[in-house]
Amino acid sequence: MKLEKMVGDRFKEKPSDCVIDSHALMVRGGYMKNVANGIYSQFPPLKRVTEKIEHIIREEMDAIDGQEVLFPVALPGSLWEESGRFESVGSELLRFKDRNHSQMILGMTHEEAAVHLVREYGNSYTKYPFMIYQIQTKFRDEARPRAGLIRVREFTMKDAYSFHTSQEDLEEYYKKCYDAYMRIFARVGIPQVVVVASDSGMMGGSISHEYMLLTPVGEDTIVLCGECDFRANMEAAECIVENSQKLPQEELALVDTPDKHTIEEVCEFLKLPVENSCKAVVYQRNADDSYVVLFLRGDLEANETKLTNYLGCAIHAAVITEECGLKAGSIGPYKLEGDYTVLYDRSLEGVANLCCGGNIDGKHYTGLDIGRDIGGVEYGDFAKAADGGICPCCGKKALKIERGIEVGNIFQLGTKYTKPMKMEYLDKDGEKHNPIMGCYGIGVGRLAASVCEASHDEYGPIWPIAIAPWEVHLCCVRADDEESHAFADKLYDTLQKKHIEVIYDDRSVRAGVMFSDADLLGVPVRVVVSPRNMKNGCVEIVTRDKSVSKQVALDEAVSAIEELIMTLSS
Repeated sequence: MKLEKMVGDRFKEKPSDCVIDSHALMVRGGYMKNVANGIYSQFPPLKRVTEKIEHIIREEMDAIDGQEVLFPVALPGSLWEESGRFESVGSELLRFKDRNHSQMILGMTHEEAAVHLVREYGNSYTKYPFMIYQIQTKFRDEARPRAGLIRVREFTMKDAYSFHTSQEDLEEYYKKCYDAYMRIFARVGIPQVVVVASDSGMMGGSISHEYMLLTPVGEDTIVLCGECDFRANMEAAECIVENSQKLPQEELALVDTPDKHTIEEVCEFLKLPVENSCKAVVYQRNADDSYVVLFLRGDLEANETKLTNYLGCAIHAAVITEECGLKAGSIGPYKLEGDYTVLYDRSLEGVANLCCGGNIDGKHYTGLDIGRDIGGVEYGDFAKAADGGICPCCGKKALKIERGIEVGNIFQLGTKYTKPMKMEYLDKDGEKHNPIMGCYGIGVGRLAASVCEASHDEYGPIWPIAIAPWEVHLCCVRADDEESHAFADKLYDTLQKKHIEVIYDDRSVRAGVMFSDADLLGVPVRVVVSPRNMKNGCVEIVTRDKSVSKQVALDEAVSAIEELIMTLSS
């Protein structure tokens, strides 16, 4: 393709609404254009990148006996009513009615559609196991789209669904997908992806893993151990603390704490370590606005995912009114009166001298011993793991908190969908059973953006050759020079005949503009033809990452380009 004919412009200025580098570079480089909040159109360079990613994904899914299918984007709400998710999933699911007033949805994930497709086919144990997958558009009405293709509302995703007659068979296939995903991420250029245990969320199931690209701009928080292989998403990481007795036991006393509302202010005023404080975090259930009061150690943060899983319902941060009976800034467990669900984090267990809210404005208790003063309390794990915390695996104080972008996820779903949707098979004895499912997803656009985030410089992306929009960027500097232009044209034709993907820039523009555009397109191999090079009987061949830069004789240019492409592809 000739660059002058390619749809889309490139420009110098960083867009003001781009918060991460990959977003800015892909907008500046003419890869995509915003249509609406969290919705983008793709220009040719990005379309070529995503097509290559999809090709790699298809190869790896086919290699583990996957069969490609295609589900609709628009689905009847009745399918999701069968599984129970039509009401349980929140506003991220876009619901609408068609002209016949039938309830419809836009698919944000396709477990129900997968079961619907194969529930008659899978009526005998002889059909199992099998896996089907698709690469399809999905829509999730994300509340806060950001970071370009990292968090969007409309996206292309590969989602696969496997069906099994035993947990052992699912686990065996789950391992195959686990390994296939590692090959996919290595092939697209991010072999540094790590796998973490995760919370299955609305997908359900007992076991799930996420594939994370560690980067400071990531939206997910990852808990890693510096001493062992423990890795988990913050949502699923167990919080283990030492409940040491830093202070001697004292009698319970109500003290004045005027104008002190935060736990830090109270502890500083009372000259107590924050580890000897009990703070309250208050939520309300979405369904009925009933209050949930969680007490935990003052230096820890509440883990809303753990709390949601424990309660079995969605929650939101509480709005504390005068009528509810809670005193914001002074909520404590002693003599707390009201119709609340009260929970205690295990970080408070066995600590004999705590300060806490007095349930009266401007007053707190000191010397609280929950076992002595309240009694009958059950403790749970409701806190976020902390940097330097105790590893649940090796028991050492070696936890590290990092950020990451989720580039893939896999789930063991069990019978969460097949049972309510009445998918059954007959075993060899004629007994009916619900098949067991696995689910495996990769966001294609997010993966492209993640590769860009992992591999770029200040001038543009540095695409791995496996997914680069083109293999070679041919620059004819001084296209008005007849000899240079003639050789560049001939080289362009030869490369095309050899089925080498080449973008050819023979515009009459300054060399700085030409090279700036080449940097933004990020093509791995750049070939420069210029009057000066022609005078020396050579062309210049450089790689986008600057690891290779050499002068090659004109008659050796094609073979040198082919050799470099082979080297980069190996």
